[in-house]
Amino acid sequence: MFTDEAIVEFTGGHGGPGKVSFHKPPVRGPDGGNGGKGADIYLRSSDSVTTLAYFSKHPLVKAVNGEHGGSNRKSGKNGPDLVIEIPTSTEMTDLDSGEKIEFPKPGIMIKICNGGLGGRGNYEFRSPRNTTPEYAQPGLAGQIRKVKIQIKLIADLGLIGLPNSGKSSLLNELTSAEAKTGNYPFTTLEPNLGVYQKSVKKKIIIADIPGIIEGAGEGKGLGVKFLKHIEKVKMLLHCVPCDSLDPLGDYHVIRRELAAFSPKLTRKKEIILLTKSDLVEETGLKLLEDELKSLGKQIIAVSVYNFDSIENLKACL
Repeated sequence: MFTDEAIVEFTGGHGGPGKVSFHKPPVRGPDGGNGGKGADIYLRSSDSVTTLAYFSKHPLVKAVNGEHGGSNRKSGKNGPDLVIEIPTSTEMTDLDSGEKIEFPKPGIMIKICNGGLGGRGNYEFRSPRNTTPEYAQPGLAGQIRKVKIQIKLIADLGLIGLPNSGKSSLLNELTSAEAKTGNYPFTTLEPNLGVYQKSVKKKIIIADIPGIIEGAGEGKGLGVKFLKHIEKVKMLLHCVPCDSLDPLGDYHVIRRELAAFSPKLTRKKEIILLTKSDLVEETGLKLLEDELKSLGKQIIAVSVYNFDSIENLKACL
């Protein structure tokens, strides 16, 4: 399941307890070692991760404790640090302090939870006055933080439109995604992400946003959930199918729902894609283009069965 927000409680590893131990005769005196430090927790941004699904299964994340101190002044091992990869463009908010930490690009690694220090063994407490201390420290608890994690940007481009407008098929054609497709509404129930590799150094992440229905802006169906995903794309590719009985009306249905949810959605840059263009004759396609020209937007006719139209779209992107 696609997850773009999560509430998580992180707990650093507990410090290992120190050891109470004494040399065996004939050697005398304390020899208890120190406990190991508890593991720290880090978050690291990565382009290879696109969802926060890990935290849906792990709302409580606890790092490994430090090991116990041993005899012969042997220190316990430190807990291995826990590094969790999160999507690039993620923001973490501490729910107690309000502190915000952003991960705007890949490769950022930030420690967000400290492990506790290990306790000192009884060897550390020896003194001329107390040559046989019979106590050691238990080790300190790790830091606890309750945070909200949310993805601020899921994709560069978002494919939007009414259900069954050809969005998933187009995503599959443009990228290596394998989104489920079918000639019926609501094939897509969660956003599908794909990567269009424009060049070795340049890639474009495209999101297939589930179809919006009339009334979505007021919470009808799963509309609000879907509309929230549209907030997190840079630019919109508005899919209007050529086999629609009222293409202009379909376009305005979506625009009304965007405005009802948040006016800022209507200010995103938008290209209109006339999908399924193979279903109409050239003259019919020209009439559709003329009808939509009044909107003042760039219009591109495309069909997954027309190689040239897909290449043209890629060039425009």
